[in-house]
Amino acid sequence: MSNTQRRLEAACPVVESMDQIGSKWRLLVLHDLQHGEKRFNELKRSTGANSRTLSRVLDDLQETEFVERRLEEDAPVATYYSLTQKGRSLAPVFDEIEEWADEWLEIE
Repeated sequence: MSNTQRRLEAACPVVESMDQIGSKWRLLVLHDLQHGEKRFNELKRSTGANSRTLSRVLDDLQETEFVERRLEEDAPVATYYSLTQKGRSLAPVFDEIEEWADEWLEIE
């Protein structure tokens, strides 16, 4: 096995992880939900995503089992989103990325 193949195989878990969580909108939603359950419109306001984008992202995150949806049918009908155990397990990852960004990025 060549060095290139070994490097690619070693990177596969990282690449696969980024395929599942790595888009801007997915990261924003996952980070936002770290603070607890939110309604669709709350997520829309806090992330700045339009309805179509947010709906697509939430569907993707449900499909990959990072987010779960709860429908409350009392008047008015409300849809709530929260992290699954898999989604909550990303908290230390976000903490590490924030520490790295504090050290290496110039964010105002």
